[in-house]
Amino acid sequence: MQIETKLKKLNIGCGIHPRKGYVNLDIAKLPHVDIIHNLDKYPWPFKDNTFDEIFCDNVLEHLESITRPMEEIYRICKPNAKIIIKVPIFPSVYAAVDPTHKQFFTYMTFDYFKAGYSLNYYSKARFNILKRKIMFSSAIPGLTTFFNCSERMQKFYTVALSFLIPANWLYFELEVAK
Repeated sequence: MQIETKLKKLNIGCGIHPRKGYVNLDIAKLPHVDIIHNLDKYPWPFKDNTFDEIFCDNVLEHLESITRPMEEIYRICKPNAKIIIKVPIFPSVYAAVDPTHKQFFTYMTFDYFKAGYSLNYYSKARFNILKRKIMFSSAIPGLTTFFNCSERMQKFYTVALSFLIPANWLYFELEVAK
């Protein structure tokens, strides 16, 4: 007989969108928030190696740093934990329109946390990038499919076309590399 173990999941910055089966964390005392905590205060209120999965939907851009939250995510995650991140892409209007946004993200931002990356010395937190994609407004049909056809095309978009044809968001799936 095989016993299933329940995965421990954290929804960081859940706001008014709690996720079933997750510990829902936010700075505001809202219905369905399980833990109230300011993510700019360290350490976060979790033990090392607690979570199997973390979900961050439009929250990391509101924090004082990119490096510190990623180090906390690394610390509180088990080896090989899955991290799902959605953030506005720079230079999208969505990155700059909200006056509470403090950080900007590009297609290559999380490269700084990869093993073997030449500039990864800013942090000891390491993640494998399982998936990343640039997401466009549904008002421009086909662009997401066109630019997401290959890693090379997405990098070309990032360095050559992003100011001409702005995207809206970035989607990442990372794996904790411990």
